Amino acid sequence: METKLLWSPPADFQGQSNLTQYIKWLNDNRGLSFSSYHELWKWSVNQLEDFWSSIFEYFDISYSGSLETPLKGGKMPFYKWFSNASLNYSENIFKQAQDSTPAIIYKTENTALSQLSWKDLRLQVAALRDYLKNEAGVTKGDRVVGYLTNTPEAVISFLAVNSLGAVWSSCSPDFGLTSVIDRFNQVSPKVFIAVNGYSYGGKYYDKTDTVKEVAEALPTVDHVLVINNNGDLISDNFQDWNKIVSSGKGKLEFTHVNFNDPIWILYSSGTTGKPKAITHSQGGILLEHLKYLAFHNNVKKGDRCFWYTTTGWMMWNYIQSALLCGGTLVMYDGSPAWPEMDALWQLADEAQISHLGASAGYIIANLKAKQNPGARYDLSSLISIGSTGSPLPPEGFDWIYKSIKEDIWLTSISGGTDVCSAFVGGNPLTPVYSGEIQCRALGCDLHAFDENGTPVLEEVGEMIISKPMPSMPIYFWNDTEFHNYKSSYFEMYDGVWRHGDWVEITNRNGIKIFGRSDATLNRGGVRIGTSEIYRAMDKIEEVEDSLIICIETAEGNFYMPLFIKLAADVKFDDSLRKEINATIRKEYSPRHVPDEIIVAPDIPYTISGKKTEAPVKKILMGQPLSKAMNRDALRNPEAIDFFIEIAKNQ
Repeated sequence: METKLLWSPPADFQGQSNLTQYIKWLNDNRGLSFSSYHELWKWSVNQLEDFWSSIFEYFDISYSGSLETPLKGGKMPFYKWFSNASLNYSENIFKQAQDSTPAIIYKTENTALSQLSWKDLRLQVAALRDYLKNEAGVTKGDRVVGYLTNTPEAVISFLAVNSLGAVWSSCSPDFGLTSVIDRFNQVSPKVFIAVNGYSYGGKYYDKTDTVKEVAEALPTVDHVLVINNNGDLISDNFQDWNKIVSSGKGKLEFTHVNFNDPIWILYSSGTTGKPKAITHSQGGILLEHLKYLAFHNNVKKGDRCFWYTTTGWMMWNYIQSALLCGGTLVMYDGSPAWPEMDALWQLADEAQISHLGASAGYIIANLKAKQNPGARYDLSSLISIGSTGSPLPPEGFDWIYKSIKEDIWLTSISGGTDVCSAFVGGNPLTPVYSGEIQCRALGCDLHAFDENGTPVLEEVGEMIISKPMPSMPIYFWNDTEFHNYKSSYFEMYDGVWRHGDWVEITNRNGIKIFGRSDATLNRGGVRIGTSEIYRAMDKIEEVEDSLIICIETAEGNFYMPLFIKLAADVKFDDSLRKEINATIRKEYSPRHVPDEIIVAPDIPYTISGKKTEAPVKKILMGQPLSKAMNRDALRNPEAIDFFIEIAKNQ
């Protein structure tokens, strides 16, 4: 069946794109010529050092030192990029400061649309930087963590921390207490910045007690700064963030750090234990985000860029880089479906957003609710719509062009926390086909491998990246011997990054993603690992064992059943169901309360003692046992029969 063509880039759109300008620059300055995007992509992955060096030069990145020997090593993960160069991410953001456009436009459920100028952003970042440096003693390499909403306060905090060469890490306040402590305790922060409450879905959530408990659980924290959303400073020992940033103190300066020094710490979902502390480099993120937002999202000076996210998801870090391109960052904190399902489309109208990003789940929810935003709102400012978090099915593509507008550029993307960017995504030079991502990103040598480790085209295979990218993690925090790093990406193929997605490369060099090939629990772009659910179950003595999976259906829905093995003489009733759901909601995430709780006679384990999440997921998705797993590899093979019967009866 032929894939439907939905959009072709007009000639003037292609000609005025940042990508076309870059190709012309390569021709004028490097003597290169490309007849297609695919030729440019092949050059970018076959001549890695030349490509990434050209990004430095093309974007006129501020740095000190030398760009000689761009890549040392080369076999992943033991390599270094531009190790003779030093820079600062925030410095390159403030190079884009201008009076003609605001730096940030923002709104919450309870506040009207407001703006923050570049001048005010600079003043507030400088004041917070002054406090962190002179009162809290924060210096290069120190960690500062934030428990913050998606508001300008979070951006100001990050930029101030980064300007000092310190390391940022954040969680959103909808994370449960245990989730936050599990993450922040790993990185030994010096300063804790927190919000004491937030609104979501028309309800206010007081986080006063949580902030106290987190602060008490972080023994290395010397200073706690609180953003008052409920008028309660919590403790006389805590500082008022708002008073600090309005003090007018300090001058904004920038500490240069090595290209490979850390910029921030993000966290894996914790599938096989506590969340891994994924650490990215200052220079790697700077190059990657300039490349991706400028070339693959076509962000230009003055464009208004929005992605629906929280501070606990990598898309928050990613969308900050709209500022690197001279764009305006649009922020919203609250439910995307309150007071009505189309809250984000109303925001697009009100804020005149140029580039809007949301989860595939939100798009599908709009489709199911028969929303028609294009008829209700003025979306003439919208240039592109981005989708990520899970594969967007063809029906989602079709809805965008039917219900938003027919000349929109849909940039479905797929990447990960691991690189804080997209491996595949938008392309202003090529058409959009229903259900298909446009291209592999420049500098990303991505392929589909079959079960023998052989690259395949027009077949579903394991997504791999065969050559290093600057934004790949420099390490996992505290993983000094790279044991966790190597086991996360390089266990299957030596020196080749296995990402954990099923992927197909089409005959157009487009991309189709078929979901995770591992056990990550992904609900609407918010990912946590199975181990976090299991730790919650450990607190319920009536539950002896458990197994959880998340299935992404062809319609773009998520079905997440929790299977439990009850302790002896325990009966499953509504009271126990409520206790399980309440525990998961409190300790980890309300988004990961299971859709269904099913009592199983036993939980299947491998001989080596690992729960068989991925095989059970495959079985419930309809794969025969022979393809889903090797029954002989189970410690208790009879346990899998229960799940086979469920699959038969679906």
